[in-house]
Amino acid sequence: MTTVTDHPKLSRDDLELLRLLAGGLSLESVSRRMEISERTVRRRLRALCDRLGVDTPIEAIVWAVRRGMI
Repeated sequence: MTTVTDHPKLSRDDLELLRLLAGGLSLESVSRRMEISERTVRRRLRALCDRLGVDTPIEAIVWAVRRGMI
């Protein structure tokens, strides 16, 4: 069983990024909401996936949902 201490540290921005994507927003819409460029959204998302050990943003969203983070 996974415990809270087993989770990689996710920032408030990481969780907001995943929450917005889980809500069905496009990368362009996420970038506008977070007031960052779309390129930065893509870069942060790739880094987040790498940290979580998943291959796709969908897997990152599922990872966070299963752990009650979003």
